[in-house]
Amino acid sequence: MTTPADAARLLFGETLACEELRPAAFVAGSAQSVPVLAASGEALLRALAVVEDGPRPEEPESGDHALPRIEAKLDLLTTLVAGLCRMDEDPVRSLQWSARGACLVLEAAPPPGGAGLFRVRPADWLPSTLMLPATEIAREPAPGGTRVWLRFDAVPAALEAALERHLFRIHRRAVAESRRPRQDY
Repeated sequence: MTTPADAARLLFGETLACEELRPAAFVAGSAQSVPVLAASGEALLRALAVVEDGPRPEEPESGDHALPRIEAKLDLLTTLVAGLCRMDEDPVRSLQWSARGACLVLEAAPPPGGAGLFRVRPADWLPSTLMLPATEIAREPAPGGTRVWLRFDAVPAALEAALERHLFRIHRRAVAESRRPRQDY
């Protein structure tokens, strides 16, 4: 365990981090296969990227972008149907996260320093969850519970890149929203 300030520097220093309201939870002690989580997480984030942004620049230019978008939508539909068997009803909470980790307030915090799964719904319009293995590295009392800092464990480079791209899209949307003129009604 480290101090909250050190944890914040480790997880959010010199990297893109986003603050948002999102359904999220930390499930302590959940043991699942890291390669399976990484593969499903990467597939979910890549499909979201194609649906939200269109084809990726590193994909070959084919002139017709409809097929990759349809394939991504089918991937998401398959994930959605599979997820209907286990609808996680995580509460919406204030969340700060980066490709390195996350910080959130838990009403009932698990024992300090434990490992588990960070679970987050990455898109409002899709009820699928992204699950990442994580370890608690710091905590402090907070209004409504305990603020915990979670470091993502053993995240493969491809999943980390997909997560960074997803967070960049969130950041880009927030910047665009802040630049829009506000209309008072």
